[in-house]
Amino acid sequence: MAIRTNLSERNQGLCELCNSNAATEAYLVSPKKEDTLENQVALCTTCITNMNEPGHSDYWRCLEGSIWNPEPSVQALSYRILYAYRNEDWAENVISSVELDEHVIQWALSAYEAADVHKDTYGNTLVNGDTVVLTQALNVKGTSFSAAKGTVVKKIRLVPDNTGQIEGKINEQTIVILTKYVKKG
Repeated sequence: MAIRTNLSERNQGLCELCNSNAATEAYLVSPKKEDTLENQVALCTTCITNMNEPGHSDYWRCLEGSIWNPEPSVQALSYRILYAYRNEDWAENVISSVELDEHVIQWALSAYEAADVHKDTYGNTLVNGDTVVLTQALNVKGTSFSAAKGTVVKKIRLVPDNTGQIEGKINEQTIVILTKYVKKG
């Protein structure tokens, strides 16, 4: 995205990571969506190229300086890149030498978080509306019936705060079913 004047001026027209090349692009640090100055970092072409082509750990030694930048967006992006190289001594030393606000670290590490995903007994991803088959007989608590192995449950709903549970109708009753007892149909 094009670089705005106020973002460019924040570091006197230089890249906020390497501090040596002219900034050419405004980089929005995910998962932020708002296109505001606080969520952006002014980057040069070289830094952008190295971010898109992992394996250039020597190049990123410039982060030893940028991690100390007062801007949270620059700190978050610097920490995120350093974290990718944390198995190298120099990067681990930089990470351990700086004390950042917890929200900056969470922002940085958000790129490494896997989304909560509901999976069946075989590791297949489940989504709302899927059809599943029970892989074992289940006693349904609070009712007078049990669900036999092989029972088909159509149009399931995912339990939003628990990836180990889904909801579905068996014998016209909505029940909670553990995902480890179903396979995607």
